[in-house]
Amino acid sequence: MAKKTEKRTVYEKKAGESAQTNGKLTIYEYEQKYTKRQNVRGAKFLLRLLAAIVGVFLFAILALISLDVYKINEYVGYGVAGGCLLLYIFVFIVPVCKIMKSDYFITNVNGFTAREAQRHNKKLRHDIAEKIIDLTAKVEGVGWYDSKIVGQLAIASKTGDEEGIKHNLTALYEGSVKKTAKDMIFKSSLRSATYSMVSQAARVDAALIVVVNLQLIKDLIFLYGFRPSDAKLMKIFGRVLTNSLTAYGLGSMNVGNTVVKTMGEAVRDIPILGSAIATLVDGSVQGLVNGTLTTVIGYQTIKYLNKEYKLQDILDGVDVSETPVELQEACTQLETQLKKKKKLAAAI
Repeated sequence: MAKKTEKRTVYEKKAGESAQTNGKLTIYEYEQKYTKRQNVRGAKFLLRLLAAIVGVFLFAILALISLDVYKINEYVGYGVAGGCLLLYIFVFIVPVCKIMKSDYFITNVNGFTAREAQRHNKKLRHDIAEKIIDLTAKVEGVGWYDSKIVGQLAIASKTGDEEGIKHNLTALYEGSVKKTAKDMIFKSSLRSATYSMVSQAARVDAALIVVVNLQLIKDLIFLYGFRPSDAKLMKIFGRVLTNSLTAYGLGSMNVGNTVVKTMGEAVRDIPILGSAIATLVDGSVQGLVNGTLTTVIGYQTIKYLNKEYKLQDILDGVDVSETPVELQEACTQLETQLKKKKKLAAAI
């Protein structure tokens, strides 16, 4: 085992020296710096499992809200249940399907998968460029992308200028897209905070957090043109579930009354004032916390998007061409296998 490790180290060193002569990062250097061991199938399974858990949680909340209304009035309860079902389809199933169907850059690679990942990422860059160009041309006043840079991107795309496409996409992501993403996050956070202040109900707060967070993730992915990888998206969905549970727990606590009790005699003889203070404190605390949780979701999403975009750019410049060392190793392996088969045939 030690000999194999030593042999691989020498091989990687020689391959590295070969690549250094043309100024490119080797795939082994990329592996060492940026690749992490992960179970791809496991990440995909856990992502779908988390999405299902979030879906079940939201469905249960909507069912409980419908049941509460049904207890008050049977016919109104049926109407609310139907409305909740339609709401569930449009605010959960549709966004999640759009998120899952979006493509992502493959950056967690090794020597065997790097070349295929480069081809995939190149195609995805072209698809993103075409989408941005098409959206800017067809949707008047969208204002998401810098029109001057989009014009340069269109020229690069039409002429097949790969470096031009990468350069202009990077300029968009570092400029107008970054600004638009921050605006989206702020508006979603404000919406989440406002809804929470108005609702004053744990179940409604928890449902709103799921809906607003998923909508924000979907909008950011649409803005960038790609989604985070399965492993990263799994973490984001986990955060959505945590945020919703936090909102539910906070909504179940009577924060305001606790504050009023600490004020003692000052409000004891003024019940209306005490009730108003309790409501105000409850609403403001819930709104602030839920708005902050939505902000965290937004910035976590764009952090992963930016990181994986930069990694694919690095990977695109990695030298994955076969070196003489690789060719020699492949021939040696072939020779060894043939000798084994020859001995086995002779023994039979």
